[in-house]
Amino acid sequence: ADMGRTPVELFYDVISPYSWLAFEALCRYRHIWNIDLRFRPAFLGGIMQQTGNKPPAMLPKRGEYLLKDMKRMAKYYQVPLRMSANAFQHIMGTSSLTAMRFITAIDMTNPQYLEPLSREFWMRFWSQHEDITQPENILAVAQQAGLSAELSQKALEMISSPTVKDRLKDTTAEALKYGAFGMPAVVAHYDGKPHLFFGSDRLELLGSIIGE
Repeated sequence: ADMGRTPVELFYDVISPYSWLAFEALCRYRHIWNIDLRFRPAFLGGIMQQTGNKPPAMLPKRGEYLLKDMKRMAKYYQVPLRMSANAFQHIMGTSSLTAMRFITAIDMTNPQYLEPLSREFWMRFWSQHEDITQPENILAVAQQAGLSAELSQKALEMISSPTVKDRLKDTTAEALKYGAFGMPAVVAHYDGKPHLFFGSDRLELLGSIIGE
């Protein structure tokens, strides 16, 4: 790693609203903290399945709290995340697999678009409450993020390839290896060992541990 810069990996999935908050906060901190921020697109569905985790909203009281929490967090972080009353049905009825494979394909071919592309997926799903599963909508997101039609089309063709599928599986497996059980999973490599932080509300603790 770059001398003195702490590598910080953010494992995220665009279906996860808390991942968006962590993503935007870390994007801001990387200009202030001495960190080397690495985006690691992974598949939340795979992590939930492997660890036996359940969506938090399956507990009604927790679901009620989450709706309020999200509103407060979005306001605090100034991220245009809008929770609708049926936000949880919205999540449960959507698979992010195709979107995350598309993001992975871009990460492999044109990583300079990874940040704007991921942001546009969150914008579309969590701010505009639009679909992110259909090819035409994925292409619309890519266009919004500044990708050429040619690049997007190529990435769309790559999503069914073993290379992309395996890369997403490997990244997800890596998150699991660090102890992730949900998203976002933030891993700071400090003092010769990885430190896992779960969620978007542990960033002060992350900063404290890495001496920021």
